[in-house]
Amino acid sequence: MTAERYERGWNKLMEVDGTGGANVINSLKDISPDLGRFVIEFAFGDIYSREGLDLQQRQLVTLSSLTTLGGCEPQLTVHINAALNVGLSPKEIIEAILHCTPYTGFPRVLNATFVAKEVFKERGIAPQA
Repeated sequence: MTAERYERGWNKLMEVDGTGGANVINSLKDISPDLGRFVIEFAFGDIYSREGLDLQQRQLVTLSSLTTLGGCEPQLTVHINAALNVGLSPKEIIEAILHCTPYTGFPRVLNATFVAKEVFKERGIAPQA
């Protein structure tokens, strides 16, 4: 079951995050390989692989959660890229972040918006305001 869970998680991680996800896992190999395995098996093998939400909906929830937490700019970078990978438009991403303003406040929404701006720039995508 564990090998199957790992494989399911790895495949889902590649589908959603691609090289960004692989880079995160590889960056953990020398310090906490178990954490990388937990991300693969639990987050992607169990949670992302569940029925009930499609990958776009899951990324909207993830972006909202990371925006609201604050201090998660590196993870926002990965998941804004993932949101684009699964077909969300820049406008949808910005709208999801903007929607967090009354619940989390301007500073965190501003930080998340600037992360999105940088990701769009790196990918050569116009933000579609």
